[in-house]
Amino acid sequence: MPNLKDAIIEVVSAEMPVDERLMIKKHRIIGTDKTIGKRICIVTGIHGDELEGQFVCYEVSRRIHENAGALKGIVDIYPAMNPIGIDSVTRGIPAFDLDMNRIFPGNSDGDMNEYVASEIIKDCRGADLCIDIHASNIFLTEVPQIRINELHKESLIPLAKQANMDFIWIHGNNTVLKSTFAYSLNSIQVPTLVVEMGVGMRITKEYGIQLADGIFSLMNYLEMWTDSNMNKKTPIISYDQDGTDVIYLNAPVSGVYVKERDHGSIVHRGDKIGNIIDPLGGKILFEVTAPDDGWLFTSREYPIVDAGSLVGRILKKEVYEK
Repeated sequence: MPNLKDAIIEVVSAEMPVDERLMIKKHRIIGTDKTIGKRICIVTGIHGDELEGQFVCYEVSRRIHENAGALKGIVDIYPAMNPIGIDSVTRGIPAFDLDMNRIFPGNSDGDMNEYVASEIIKDCRGADLCIDIHASNIFLTEVPQIRINELHKESLIPLAKQANMDFIWIHGNNTVLKSTFAYSLNSIQVPTLVVEMGVGMRITKEYGIQLADGIFSLMNYLEMWTDSNMNKKTPIISYDQDGTDVIYLNAPVSGVYVKERDHGSIVHRGDKIGNIIDPLGGKILFEVTAPDDGWLFTSREYPIVDAGSLVGRILKKEVYEK
């Protein structure tokens, strides 16, 4: 069997208080064909409470080592961009109360967090593709999807179609933050796909396998992987620049939300999505129903809601049936 070259590499480290050190590492796997120099970066763990990508990193590495001769490029796997957040199951960077995905591209002369962000961008620079894997938060569950800024849609949609996801959601530019990891990389011509799937603080194994299949499909598309037996779904695509394709379901009252329909369900106008109940009084405070026909691609997972809390998103029927 051909031999791969692989190594655990330190991307960046920085001193912390009390004799501690922040260290971010990657697993680099180099294929056997030196004539093809394409490189893909698989990134996850920017938010410490989003763990779906951990299984994906494992699964991609496992499959490459089982079929070493098929890899013709370089795969860089970054499982923990926010290692302290992952260790403490905290969304942001602990002690700093900071969302890591709001400080890119960073600053090499800035504080510790800005310096770390700048070194991560530097390390990913020049890659042919980056997959930025996120889960939803602890409140919501999402179908496997890719979200794209309309500014980069021409270069990213052909790639996203290869990724075996259920849904591609193209956002208007006014909804995209320029301080995110993906925006920063796309701005320096590193095509970066943002994956959202599953739920916070959990691993949904079937979604991890689905995305791993998609990553190998992408590698095959980039001529980095020679196994042609690829599983690939045809995704639903929403060009939602004006924000009219998606119906947002928000709780009008506070209470305990009990869902009746799972994410991924096809719903019709008037179908019950869930109930907001009052456990003390034994009453239904509000019945959440579908205002139109569509596809429930986001559903509430965490049961406690306040007035205004998001309990679901529905993609309109005329979009998913195109």
